[in-house]
Amino acid sequence: MMDGKKELSSEQHTLYIEVVPEKKRLIDREKSIYEVIPKHKRYRVYIGKFFELKKGLHSLFNGLREASNNDYLELMINSGGGLVNEGQQFYNIIQEKFYKRTIAYLDNMGYSMGALLFCMADKRVVYEYSDLMFHTYSHGSRGKGGEVKSYVEHTSKKLEKFFYDIVVKKGFLTKKEFKKMIIGQDYWMDSRELCKRGIATHVILEGEEITAEEYLKRIKKKKKSQKREETI
Repeated sequence: MMDGKKELSSEQHTLYIEVVPEKKRLIDREKSIYEVIPKHKRYRVYIGKFFELKKGLHSLFNGLREASNNDYLELMINSGGGLVNEGQQFYNIIQEKFYKRTIAYLDNMGYSMGALLFCMADKRVVYEYSDLMFHTYSHGSRGKGGEVKSYVEHTSKKLEKFFYDIVVKKGFLTKKEFKKMIIGQDYWMDSRELCKRGIATHVILEGEEITAEEYLKRIKKKKKSQKREETI
């Protein structure tokens, strides 16, 4: 622990834990009313590939499980995807320790499981050239015919529900789009599409964080300005 910070790393991910001191934000100067943000910890995880082969992930999740009710989680995602089982472990820790206190940054790509993890957060921030991709899962199995059949049926049912709850119930894909995805359709999205669908809630642009709505307004305004210049 140095300067209130702690680092825990696995093969693919790195967790930084930082103590944030108590802060006061002025609400009403005349009445001397302040909003007090109590001392808490920020758990920031840099997400790589979901494919851990050693026990380093145990230390990372153990560190996350030490969080208190005032702490929050930041996910810095730059991932091409990987094992859904590992992604579900992140889902579980969000539900258990960081429910309604999770922020995700799409820095710079989130494909497959990386896309699902981004969608799990309450606040979802993208950059100008962030991109995301949804597609269905891949898996294989070995064993006796009956065992393989029952395993595949069970796994497919569970994973389809997991995907559905994250991307369809939240309105990020339609039911029709989801059905196409399950049979092989890939969905690629840039920052503009992510904002239009409500997948991204905020955008970091030119040194400031703005809402997705404001970002779309700026794009529209810029296009109108370009058209005027072309006709002059």
